[in-house]
Formats: sequence, C-alpha cells, structure tokens
Amino acid sequence: MHRSRLYGLFIDTPDADPAAEFWSAALGVPARPEPGEEQFIMLRGALPALTLGVQRVDDAPRYHVDIETDDVGAETARLLALGAVEVGRWLECHILRAPGGHLLCVVPVHSAPELFDAEAREWA
Repeated sequence: MHRSRLYGLFIDTPDADPAAEFWSAALGVPARPEPGEEQFIMLRGALPALTLGVQRVDDAPRYHVDIETDDVGAETARLLALGAVEVGRWLECHILRAPGGHLLCVVPVHSAPELFDAEAREWA
C-alpha cells in the first residue's frame, strides 16, 4: 500500500527568469529560486494546495505535473501499468510520459505532512 497526490504544475522553458517574472506578476506571488535545485523558480501560493514553479530546461517550452508519493517505486509501477512510459530519472525523480505524450514526474513527498495526509489517495 502507498499514497500519492498531485503535487504541482511546472512551466518548463529555456527562458526561466523572464517566465518566472511574468507569472509572478500575473499571479501576484513572489518568484524565489529553490535552494539546492537552481533550475526551479518557485511561485508558492499561486495554486491552493499545489505548487507552481518555472523550471529551466534545454528543450521546447511545455508544462508538466509532479505526483508526490510516499513510495516512488510503487507509484511509478502503478503509472507504468496504466500505460505511462519511463523516459528518464533525475535524483529520486522518475520521469514518465503519459499516454497522449505529456510528461509527469513521480517524486518523494515535498509538501507538508499534514497536507499530504489530508489529500493523498491510497493505492493497494
């Protein structure tokens, strides 16, 4: 048994600084670099109970979602069984492509424990 929840939406772009400045001003929240993960500029507070961030990538602009879980291996296996394909890994993150072509990342729990406990779904 494990649990997971949608953690966040990420705006992937090679031009992260101006994108983060735009979204910060558009949504009225501060844009702050994520300590230790410099490719991320976080826009905390923009989405209730979710994280919004801008990620610097060496690829075409796109959006992706993160699913946080208390068991990365089990959640990755569950999503692969549903038709996703693993396309890479970064640190503890498994990068998948869902049917339809969209990217998603399976990551360890990043949100506050009380939020994760309140919103995560349980999977057998």
